[in-house]
Amino acid sequence: LIKFAKATYRKMIQNLIWATGYNVIAIPLAAGVLYSAGIVLSPALGAVLMSASTIIVAINAKMLRV
Repeated sequence: LIKFAKATYRKMIQNLIWATGYNVIAIPLAAGVLYSAGIVLSPALGAVLMSASTIIVAINAKMLRV
């Protein structure tokens, strides 16, 4: 049970780091930070990328091994 708890905690930290890193990059892009450089993220692409992020976190959680 202790091994399972430690493995779960490690996986939680991995997912937290991934989601934080992704959002640090994706949210400013979606807000239009690079608009002056001609880089615009369409709402549809933003929705797809956010879904992809969620899927990656879910797959990583599913790969939990004890």
